[in-house]
Amino acid sequence: MSTVFVINSGSSSIKYQLINPALEGKDAVVASGMVDQIGLQQGKYSIKHDGEKIEHQAEIPDHAVGLQLVIDLFNEVGLNLDEQDVVAVGHRVVQGGNLFREPVKIDDTVIEQIASLSPLAPLHNPAHVLGMKVARDLLPDIPHVAVFDTAFFADLPDASRIYPIPQDIAEKYAVRRYGAHGTSHQYVSQQVPRLLDRDPATLRQIIFHLGNGASASAIRGGKPIDTSMGLTPLEGLVMGTRCGDIDASVVFHLMRQGGYTVDEMDTMFNRESGVKAMIGSSDMRDLDDLMAAHDPVGQRCWDVYVHRVKRYLGAYMAELGGLDVIVFTAGIGEKSPEMRFSCLEGLEELGIEVDEKANNHRMSTPTIISTPTSKVTVMVVPTNEELAISRHALQFAK
Repeated sequence: MSTVFVINSGSSSIKYQLINPALEGKDAVVASGMVDQIGLQQGKYSIKHDGEKIEHQAEIPDHAVGLQLVIDLFNEVGLNLDEQDVVAVGHRVVQGGNLFREPVKIDDTVIEQIASLSPLAPLHNPAHVLGMKVARDLLPDIPHVAVFDTAFFADLPDASRIYPIPQDIAEKYAVRRYGAHGTSHQYVSQQVPRLLDRDPATLRQIIFHLGNGASASAIRGGKPIDTSMGLTPLEGLVMGTRCGDIDASVVFHLMRQGGYTVDEMDTMFNRESGVKAMIGSSDMRDLDDLMAAHDPVGQRCWDVYVHRVKRYLGAYMAELGGLDVIVFTAGIGEKSPEMRFSCLEGLEELGIEVDEKANNHRMSTPTIISTPTSKVTVMVVPTNEELAISRHALQFAK
């Protein structure tokens, strides 16, 4: 059994999975876990293996200590990495810019290039670089591979890729639509033809990745023609803490009239907006509770969220020239039947009919939730970005 060690390094966390890329779904995960609160006085680190979870608390001053603790956890549950035939380490990277259109084996030059893209993903790329450096030091004899969220959208058509600002400025500062969640959109959109026994070249799909971060994509013949996230993951749908689409003049107005700085606006739009701004919490379970209580503030938030999803659905149907499949994925997309139903309610004249009984579940396996007579097939397909990363990394296996 060959395995791939998948790492997603954040500014104060490390998420990881040990995966057998030859298997599917949950069966592929040998072990998984997280190191959290790195750099704080008390951190925590955990591992799930064989149906059990082990969690410890300790001071974790930096990522090097955090990743060593992960290796120690593997030993604790009897999974010494030296004995697991780890053939590659896959690293999730949010922003590949114009430099990276596909996965790449990591070396010193690649790390410098990923670091140079940090202005396009200041919350993510610096943390990814740190994780790569630490992992390469601790696991030097295994190929390390960077897999980019933006790669799937690298070849978007000009019509959706280009922002209509002065093009010399756009080129100088690398301003374009890059998208995000590309690994998820690619994985899910490639599952659909297999699940439906259809030729991917014939399918027009709209994918809704609805989680704390949320994005949509329009897929024709297996290739994306548009996506909702833009230069950064801020654009597009309403999210847990991000506002999504907004008139750029709101920024100018608040800076001029409110005296807000650039950094304060960045924080406001990325960390204090979205669902959090409307109900005081970014947790969709809190929104569910408000809806159950018929709270008007919760209803307003729900309506704003659904309105944005429907706007993208209509726009992408027009771009695609019709539609064959709608797919929901990620945390909210997989677990909230109420949200799925609201996003498609009243669209019967567009050929979209939801089977309420089939939809009324939290999904853990691919499921069709449209009626037999619906012209558009509606599905829930659980995403698995880590599995996708492992399969990309496998190309570079030792």
